[in-house]
Amino acid sequence: MRIVAGSLKGRAIVAPEHSGLRPTSDRVREAVFNVLAHGIDDFDIAGRRVIDLFAGTGALGLEALQQ
Repeated sequence: MRIVAGSLKGRAIVAPEHSGLRPTSDRVREAVFNVLAHGIDDFDIAGRRVIDLFAGTGALGLEALQQ
């Protein structure tokens, strides 16, 4: 897994080894933040709070920090 945007783009994320862990894929995270950044009129993600309720790897939350 890796960070897909921001100043840490391309940096690897090491996921815990657990058989039930299903991390959010790079494509899904990229799509979520593309919709938030470009698909909603008059919405700016900068300065917003984000909660990653199912943070197994924390990838979605780390990606939000980069936005």
